[in-house]
Formats: sequence, C-alpha cells, structure tokens
Amino acid sequence: MADPATYRPAPGEIPDSPGVYRFRDEHGRVIYVGKAKSLRQRLSSYFQDLSGLHPRTQQMVTTAASVQWTVVGTEVEALALEYSWIKEFDPRFNVKYRDDKSYPYLAVTMADEFPRVQVMRGAKRKGTRYFGPYAHAWAIRETVDLLLRVFPVRTCSAGVFKRAHQQGRPCLLGYIDKCSAPCVGRITPDDHHQLAQDFCDFMAGDTAKFTRRLTQRMKDAAAELDYEQAARLRDDIATLERATERNAVVLADGTDADIFALAGDELEAAVQVFHVRDGRIRGQRGWVVEKVEDIDDATLVEHLLQQVYGAEEENAAVPREVLVPTLPPDVDQVQAWLGGLRGSRVQVRVPQRGDKRELAATVHRNAEHALVLHRTRRAGDLTTRSQALREIQEALDLTTAPLRIECYDVSHNQGTYQSASMVVFEDGMARKSEYRLFTVRGPEGQGARDDTAAMHEVITRRFRRYLAERSDSRDVELGLGDDDEDPRRSGPVDEATGKPVRFAYPPNLVVVDGGPPQVAAAAAALAELGIDDVALCGLAKRLEEVWLPGDPYPVILQRSSEGLYLLQRLRDEAHRFAITAHRRRRSKGMTASVLDDVPGLGPARRAALLRHFGSVKRLRAASAEEIATVQGMGERTAQAVVAALAASAAGGPAAPNGPDEDQVAPGGSPDVRGDGPDDTATDPSLGRRAVADEPDPAGMLGP
Repeated sequence: MADPATYRPAPGEIPDSPGVYRFRDEHGRVIYVGKAKSLRQRLSSYFQDLSGLHPRTQQMVTTAASVQWTVVGTEVEALALEYSWIKEFDPRFNVKYRDDKSYPYLAVTMADEFPRVQVMRGAKRKGTRYFGPYAHAWAIRETVDLLLRVFPVRTCSAGVFKRAHQQGRPCLLGYIDKCSAPCVGRITPDDHHQLAQDFCDFMAGDTAKFTRRLTQRMKDAAAELDYEQAARLRDDIATLERATERNAVVLADGTDADIFALAGDELEAAVQVFHVRDGRIRGQRGWVVEKVEDIDDATLVEHLLQQVYGAEEENAAVPREVLVPTLPPDVDQVQAWLGGLRGSRVQVRVPQRGDKRELAATVHRNAEHALVLHRTRRAGDLTTRSQALREIQEALDLTTAPLRIECYDVSHNQGTYQSASMVVFEDGMARKSEYRLFTVRGPEGQGARDDTAAMHEVITRRFRRYLAERSDSRDVELGLGDDDEDPRRSGPVDEATGKPVRFAYPPNLVVVDGGPPQVAAAAAALAELGIDDVALCGLAKRLEEVWLPGDPYPVILQRSSEGLYLLQRLRDEAHRFAITAHRRRRSKGMTASVLDDVPGLGPARRAALLRHFGSVKRLRAASAEEIATVQGMGERTAQAVVAALAASAAGGPAAPNGPDEDQVAPGGSPDVRGDGPDDTATDPSLGRRAVADEPDPAGMLGP
C-alpha cells in the first residue's frame, strides 16, 4: 500500500485549468481516469487526509504510484478526452457499463457493393447501419420478413451469394420476389444500394413518404386499368402498415428521444434506456454496473452518456432529446458535446410532466426489474470470486490476493506443431482480450525437446518482454532514471508515449499446467531473468494437486474449495486455447501447397492464380507469359512460379509445413512472424486476433 504523499505533485506544479488526469500504479498501468474544470482543485482533493476520503477513493490513491495530467482548452474537450482514455486504458477503478446480455441489432451493411440485411450482435462495424437494439432476434426477423416484400434487399451470406452468382440461378427468395437477386444481375449495384437506403430510411422512422409513394403508384395503376399491379401495390401498403403497427405510439408528438432510468444502491446500479423514434419505441437496452469508484447519480449519468454515445459511429444515433433521471454536473458541456456528434442541437433534461414523465417511470420500473433479475442470477458471484482468491492467497501463503493470474499450457502432437497459450484472469474472471498464443520454436527452430523445455521457453519470452516494456515505460511514462530506487514522479502527460504498454506490469500469480517438472522449468526461467516478485504454482491434472517450486509435497485443496474451482477453470481455459491453436496449425500444415514457398507469392496472388487456371495441373502447363497476364502478377514472380512448379515435378523440396510454419488467421491473412518473440494467432471464440508477447495495436482487437 503506497502513501499518496510520496507521489504528490508540488503545490505550484498543477495548472489551474480544465484537463484530464490519470493515476498509474507501481507498474505503470493506468488505474483511474478523470476530468476536472480545475486540475489544481480536483487533484488536491485526492491528497487530503485518507480518513476523509471515501473507502473506494482510499483504495485507489493507495494503489497508485503517480499521477499525470493533460491540459485542454475547454470542458467539452476534457469530456471527449476522458472517454477516449477510459476506452483506451480500461482503468480498473472507473465505472464501466457492460450489457447485461448481448442485444441483437438489425444491421444493413451499406459499405458493401450489394448491401445485406442481417441480425448482428456484439461490436459494431464501420460502414454498417444499425437499428435497435431489440429484445428478441425473432422480432427482427418477423419485421424483415414483412419488409422484404416492399424492399427486396439481399439477406444471404457471402457464400450463398457467390454460389448463386457462379451457377447463374438465384436462391429461393429470388424466385418468390423477396430478393431483387443482385447475384444474377437482375438489379444494378446502384439500384440495389438505393433500395437498401430506402429500407434504412423506413427503419429510421421515415415511413410516411413510402406509404404516400405506393398509394400514388396504386392510383396510377388503377387509372391505367392495370388492376393486377394495383392489387400488388395495395398489398405492399398493407405490409408497411402492419410493420409500422408493431411499434405502438407512445408519444403522439412524434418525439425522437432516448429515455434513461437508473435503479441501484451504493454497490451497483441497473440502467435501462428506451429508444423512441417518431413517437414509437424502436428499441430497448440495459446495463448493470458495479460502482467501483465514489460516484453519485449525476456523475453516473454523465459517464453513461459518454459511453453510450461516444462509441456510436453514426451521428444519427444521437436523438434530439435525451431524457435522464437527473442532470449531469456539466449539462451545458454534455449538450455541446452531443450536439457536435449529432450535427445539430441536442437537449438533455429531466421530464417533469405528461406522457414523457409517465414513460420515464415505465423505464425506471424496467431498471428495477433488471436489477432484481441480475442479483438473482449472480447471487453470491462476487462473494464467491472473493472467497476463491482469498483461499488461493492462504493456501499459497501470498502477501496479497492474486487479482491478476496468468495460466500457461503447451499443446503438440508427438512434438510437432508445438503451441502454447497464456490465459488471463483478473478479479476471478476471464480477460479474453489479453489472451496470448506462442509458437514454440526451440533452440534449433524445430520445437522444444519436451514439455519442460517448451514451458521454460514460453515463460522466458513472456517475462523478457515484460522486463523490456517495464524499462521503456519507466523511462518515458513515469519519468524514472536508471536507478530503480528513485521515487516515482508525477507531472504532465508526455503525449509522445503513444499507445499504452499492456505488458509493462506482471501478474500476481503464474499457474502452469503440470506437476513438479513444469513448475521447476518455469521457476528456472523466472530465476534466470531475476524476477522474484511473482508467485508460481502448478496444477497437476490427475489428482488436482497444487505444486510449489522446490516443495517436495503438494498443497492439497479441498475438492469443494472455491479456490480449487478457480484454478481448474484457469487450467481448462488454457488447455482449450492451446489445443485450438495447435489444431489450427496442424490443419494448415497438412494442406500445404507447392505454391506456398514461392518468393513474393502471397495468399491473394495464390488465390488469383487458382481462380484463373482452375487447378495446379493447368497452372503447371502454363507458360511464364500466360501466368504474367493474371492480375497482380509480374514477370519475375511468374518466372518464380514456373521454377517452383518445375522443381516440384522433378521431385524438389516442397513447401515447409513443419512446426515453424507461419500461422494463418481465418480469412486468409497470414500472420507475419520475425526472428523475435512475436507470434500471432487468432482465438476463434473471440472472433479477433490475439498477439503473443506484444501489446494490442490500436484497432486490432476492436472496442
């Protein structure tokens, strides 16, 4: 526990200006981000007598080892920068809103050549229009099924679309007029894009213009005695009316508003929001948040608006009105910030009377119900995790509870395609964004001789990178000199530091999958690097024994122990992650092509060659001049392809497919691996890339 007086800035050093500040712990990790109208007044409040601080604030300032700040021009800039830093650093003492479930959205991929309508969950993608969220996916599908009669937009996947294009025949929806069949050229890309835009306009609430347009076309068809067309248009109008009636009118004045409500206590709160567009409820969403910082409802609302609207890619997602249970402290700055996102004026207020107040009361009742349901589902969860960490602390004789635990496992098939995994649990829960994979190379580049050598290599590479990044972060971020005994300094943020260094801090506990041999190998790796402040243990699977370095007897935890359950979940997750990576590498190695070893021939060019010639047999019969005509190919690469095919036919060396082969992520993008310890792979359960030994580059893992 640190004394805040050791890193308190000098009295005249802090500017009396608006800005954003961040507290860092002893390892340089950002643990709290805040903003202030006056940095001097706000930061001074953290360095008063500890007995006068809220318990959560006490824990934060005693965990921190330094504080840095950035001065901005206006409070609106401070609001935006605070959200940006919270999203970038994910501080543990900041309130973070997490969905209590994954809500489905209706998505239209407007960035595609032929936009597609589909149901999506999870992170939002650039260039895609989203509508919702909805409580149930079936509600979206019923609405889409109705609207496809009037707006026959493509709904098929890329594989179905490609197959229909190759066969020259549309799918069933194309035959029953619920798809305009762009796959076979029945509609041009521009016309299909306009059709998708009309679909988006209707879903956004602009329904009247389409009804008027179809009504006029129906009258024109009837005047020309084309009664069949008039009947079809009449049915289309009825379809639009049925789709519109699914959303009951709650505000007769056609209001566009988001209505928020809070319900909670000192420890946690539930948030609900109704999205009202054109007077109708278009979607509903909920969050449950743990109050990890000393915060009142007004500040909670401000953080909520930051995280809800700061992550939106479409400015249209910000409505004209935002109705909240209590006004945020800096309501004028919040309104200015939201107005900048929307491009027009946005009003943030508390409803006082009438229909809007009644609807706000309904939203509040939903929030209360969501909180009760959350507590019912997760009763004892926080207590259970705390008990598990406490039991591990007592069993392993640790000074503090292991809030960050890393577990390692090695997977291979008789020594080939050796892969290792690192999984991370923080506060007893999986932190999947920080999982890492390693390709085990060994001293000769052909893999390690056994599991202990592989474990030694993996631990060495992970903590060698930790030492390097810790040194870099101290020199730049914390302003330390060469002497590690120098006190940590506080001061302005050096913006030249770039992105956060995520491995500049160690775990509290390292767990390896195995018994005494694996534990001894890991302990030797840590000792060689001079690391003596990280606890280590191993979990043997046969009898679930916990082994400590140098101890001839294992630690036996009770079978019903929450600490043992947590260690087992860690071990099983590391095993799953490692074996998934191993199987992916093995599958790739067993499907190697003679073209894999051609210099300058990447996946895109290989695919282009196979598309053009149809098979390797036809490609082998082609001349260098014919190969050079393929898009993206040059004369030099064509000659290299001819030489490789000739060598293969003569019995020359084939493409490498051993354990040192580069891993390829799903989608065909090769993961480049250099001579250093930087291996890359993809966790299929995450749908994102995980990078071993390296901090996550911005944008690689998404929001």
